[in-house]
Amino acid sequence: MKDEDYMQRCLDLAHAGIGSVSPNPMVGAVLVYNDRIIGEGYHEKYGGPHAEVNCLNSVKEQNRAFIQYSRLYVSLEPCAHFGKTPPCAQLIIQENIPEVIVGCEDPYKEVSGKGIALLKQAGIKVTYPFLENECREINKRFFTFHEKKRPFIILKWAQSMDGKIAALGNKRTFISNTFTNKLVHRWRSEEAAILIGSNTALKDNPHLTTRAWPGKNPNRIVIDNALKVPSDANVYNGEAPTIIFNLIKNFQNNSVSGIRIHEESFLEQLLQELYLRGVQSVLVEGGAKTIQLFINSGLWDEARIITNTKMVIGEGVAAPIPEKFILVSQENIDEDLISYYKKITESTATI
Repeated sequence: MKDEDYMQRCLDLAHAGIGSVSPNPMVGAVLVYNDRIIGEGYHEKYGGPHAEVNCLNSVKEQNRAFIQYSRLYVSLEPCAHFGKTPPCAQLIIQENIPEVIVGCEDPYKEVSGKGIALLKQAGIKVTYPFLENECREINKRFFTFHEKKRPFIILKWAQSMDGKIAALGNKRTFISNTFTNKLVHRWRSEEAAILIGSNTALKDNPHLTTRAWPGKNPNRIVIDNALKVPSDANVYNGEAPTIIFNLIKNFQNNSVSGIRIHEESFLEQLLQELYLRGVQSVLVEGGAKTIQLFINSGLWDEARIITNTKMVIGEGVAAPIPEKFILVSQENIDEDLISYYKKITESTATI
């Protein structure tokens, strides 16, 4: 196997932690002796051991003598500070590992460059970055949060073949199928928060939970400028922490927090408040007006569009129109076509 293969194995391992480690990043580690993997692990749960610890703990007794002659591959810079666990960089030094290959530097200020510096000061050969784009991609939420000081924003909507997200009137329009709905609930379990506008809350009265998928409920966020959504709506039912952004008042109602922000730069204030609360990612499932608000502001990162290829609505509510986007991939679930887009930035313009 090549170095690229071992780092890819780190990424494959790391991905198993999605939805379980936030606000920490997903990290995988692989220990190699004589071109043979003798240990591997990943960060499994927030507050639990990091990838490097799990990797070294997985080494069988008969292979422990080889640790001091092995190469450690890790997808993100080992930590150098005491958090909920001791510093991984110090553990690597204690184990006398002579060489470490790091996917990319950690943007978190308590770590950034310090873990690598500790390893080098101890005489360890450190190679980095390695498969940097791939290693940043798996932690796109974490990097966006720390570098852009806002959550990572994913837009999601379902539309008919003729580009409508709902029929006219107040009756709810079901567009995607049962299997796609399960996928959407999995998406919810992978993000820190889910956001809708007041029109969606009033028309659909959604729960915004992961009841169709085993996973934790995201924080619920509702943009309700005039506080029109009644207190008996499902978003007030206590199933998950909920924030109601509005223009009227601050309030606290058990697990529901009302936050007043000003109409000017409303969205920027909203994202700043979520950043201060440590919310690293938001799945925007609102109606066309709410989603278009994010698109027009340029404050979005990805879009997931579900198109029912057999449904034609005719007169209805037009779907949002993305700007500056690039198609990354597509998949079919029965009659539903799911298209994954990225917003075009300097890093994606050349893809």
